[in-house]
Formats: sequence, C-alpha cells, structure tokens
Amino acid sequence: MNREETAIPLPADPLATPVKFLRKGKVKEVYAVSEDELEFVFTDRISVFDKIIPNLVPHKGETLCRTSAHWFRVVQGLGVRSHFLRIEGPNRMRVRRVQVIKDYDAISQKTRNFLIPLEVISRYYVAGSLFDRIKAGRVKAEDLGFPKGRSPAYGEELPEPFLEVTTKLEKVDRDLTRDEALRISKLSDDEYDDLLAAVLKIDARINADVRQRGLIHVDGKKEFAFDGDRELLLVDTFGTADEDRFWDREAYEKGQQIELSKEHVRQYYRKTGYHKALTDARNAGRPEPDIPPLPADVLKEVSDLYVSLFERLTGEPFR
Repeated sequence: MNREETAIPLPADPLATPVKFLRKGKVKEVYAVSEDELEFVFTDRISVFDKIIPNLVPHKGETLCRTSAHWFRVVQGLGVRSHFLRIEGPNRMRVRRVQVIKDYDAISQKTRNFLIPLEVISRYYVAGSLFDRIKAGRVKAEDLGFPKGRSPAYGEELPEPFLEVTTKLEKVDRDLTRDEALRISKLSDDEYDDLLAAVLKIDARINADVRQRGLIHVDGKKEFAFDGDRELLLVDTFGTADEDRFWDREAYEKGQQIELSKEHVRQYYRKTGYHKALTDARNAGRPEPDIPPLPADVLKEVSDLYVSLFERLTGEPFR
C-alpha cells in the first residue's frame, strides 16, 4: 500500500515524465512527480464492501477524474482553495503534495502542509448506513433535527444537514466525537468549525447545481489538508459516483429512490446474497468469501451509469 519503487513512467503514456510510484488504493494510484506535486491515476477498478471486484468498468476512471476536476473548478469560484492543479490526461490529475502523517502524536497545532486525518460525511436524506443506524437505535430522530420519537422513513429529507466525522488514516474508519476529532487532528476549535463550514458551503453549491440537472445530492464525503501557511485545502476527490450518492429527482418526487452512484453496485450484491454471506463470515470470524465478478449485462449497466452521471453532473458530453 505504501511501498516505494524506482522511477517509472505512468502507464499508457510513453512520453510521460518519469515519476515514482507511491501507493495503490482500491481505485486510484498515486505517483510522486516532485516534492511539491503528485499525479493521481484513476483506474477502471471498482470496489464495494472493502472488496475489489474482479472486473474493470469501462470509462469509470475517466468519469471520476473529469467529474472531480469539474467540482474543483466550481469550488475555486466560491473561494475554496484545493490541491487541484490540472488535468494531465483523460484519467490523470496533478495535485499539490502534502505530508501524510499517520502518527497522531507527531501532529501539533503548529504542523503545516499535511493531510488532516479526518473525513467529513455530510448527509441530507435518510439513506444507506444512516437508515440502518436509525433502525438499530444508534442514531435518534432528534439527533437529525426530527421531533423526538419520530421514525424517519427511508428517503426522507433531513430537516437540517447532518455532519459526521470519521478517521481517515486508520485501517478501519471509525466515528469520532468532536473532542476525539480535535485530539487526533490537533485542530483548534475555530479550525474545526471552519472545516465543517467549508463542507456546507461546497455542498450548498453542489446541491443547487445538480438539482437543476434533475438530480438530488443525498450524501457525500470530503477531505482536507493544511498548506504551508496552515490554511485549509480541499483534497482527494469528491462529488463523484464513488464518493457521493445521487438520486434521480423526477423519480424521487414520485416516491422512488433510483440510485445513480456506486450504491447501484452495492445493491446488486445485496440482491445476490453476497453481502449477507460476507457479513455473516465477518461477524463469525470466518474466511471471507471472494466477491464474484459482475455479469456482462450488469457491467454494461454500471459503465453506462458512470458515463451518464458524469454528463448530468457536469453538463458536459463524455465524448
């Protein structure tokens, strides 16, 4: 995951500047171009439930790269600074480089130019794991702005945005209280509030833009860093079919939630019974079953979904 290798050119471009491979995520590969610059390569791999599916989804990497670049340009117009520099190819993006510090004790309130080890999840509708936690009683209606004792229905719009903060660099992400988040990130109270305010500012624009394009932004995640002056930088990727959840607006107004994100793939594996088998194995401490590949017809559906959502999110033609 963090292994270092000798300088190599990026794949699929024989004229690429020699770079050093840094790490391989489930979807992205990261290369060091210099001490100040990284290159993200967005692959066609797809993962759900922490499992990489043994298929490549045609055009997926390009749609994620171009969608994320679109939103970086949009938020720049809002005065939100980010690590985005430029697009280098259909599925390659150059970004500013910051330190990744996994030892919380090595971070202080004077540390600069580093990835803040937090992930902010913003929710606007009852969906996904939030609905599961409501049913299980782990999240109460009043925590979400509903009257006490309410039982919110799946798909119901939240009275107010619901923000959650989790770890970013641990093996398994876990929910954090405000005090825990401040302790591990070493943010001041004002810096923490500024981070949450930035999320709401960004999402206000995303929510408005996609609504005009027949979509509903259900939830999403954001990550941040500090630059050399300890000023906030929006980093990683956001607003794509992988990081965020979108529904078709017209269908929603008729009482349906049509998934237009990677959730479509998760639902496929729930219907086939794989998700239950995986969950049962994990709960029992048994070896986890391998995730089967997507059938050809489903694979085409997924590829078409990524391309279509790119066009609806950005207003640009894919080709």
